[in-house]
Amino acid sequence: MARTDWQPQKIPSEKFEIVGIKQEETEKLADQSVSFWKEVFLRFSHNKLAIFGIIALVIITLLAIFVPVFSPYSYREQLGIYNAAPTATHWFGTDDLGRDVFVRVWQGARISLFIGITAAIIDLIIGVLWGSISGLAGGRVDNVMMRIADVLSAVPYLLVVIILLVVLEPGLLPMIIALSITGWINMARIVRGEVLSIKNQEYVLAARTLGASTWHLIKRHLVPNALGAILVTMTLTIPTAIFTESFLSYLGLGVPAPTASWGTMAAEGNKALTSAPWRLFFPAFFISLTIFSFNAVGDGLRDALDPKLRK
Repeated sequence: MARTDWQPQKIPSEKFEIVGIKQEETEKLADQSVSFWKEVFLRFSHNKLAIFGIIALVIITLLAIFVPVFSPYSYREQLGIYNAAPTATHWFGTDDLGRDVFVRVWQGARISLFIGITAAIIDLIIGVLWGSISGLAGGRVDNVMMRIADVLSAVPYLLVVIILLVVLEPGLLPMIIALSITGWINMARIVRGEVLSIKNQEYVLAARTLGASTWHLIKRHLVPNALGAILVTMTLTIPTAIFTESFLSYLGLGVPAPTASWGTMAAEGNKALTSAPWRLFFPAFFISLTIFSFNAVGDGLRDALDPKLRK
């Protein structure tokens, strides 16, 4: 027969143990929660090599802007001091025409950076539009557009650029056109891949159902969500354009004299390698430093934007 005189006993609170996250830990985690781009910035700021690249690029850009303006010498001025070694007066020495190499280096930085960045921006615009339309349209449109890109990329890049420069004659605008004629293909392929993975997401399908236009989808949904890959690709496109411009200028297909770029200065300095090595060293050094800095920034952005590396 069951007992009916049982009474519940009070259990002391110290015998209980909280399972899971405590209230103070929950508040701490909430305080630590940051937005996606803030998290990217924090991760990027911890990459010392990328920060070095940013600092180096800022310094190079500032010197390229202000040195030719405030220097007492002009990049084309002949001072009558020929192939002089670096001194306190002429920091990078002079060349065989008596021109100050320091001023010419930063004048050349203007040309090289302008060509590289302008070509990269053109590649960005064409590549993003081509890749977005191709990936979003799909089907026959996608097939035709990507086959056109394949045909263009089948011809060696440098061969196309050299032929165009020979036809158009060397100069600043022809160089930019030649670098951009097929340089957008890599950007288009990357953007297309990103769009193919994004366009079937629920928010894109919902926007389509509500009647959003193709341009609205590209501008408000596809490009913003592919921005990480676009930024990384662009930071790696700029050094490629700068190196190509320097290489072509070294071959004599660059900007005409007396305008200087790093490539033309390296070509001139190579002729005086044994008698005046500083004429080759300084432009070659800044070409290498600039390309290295852009690559470091690109690698830092890639690591910061990679979701697999986020903690």
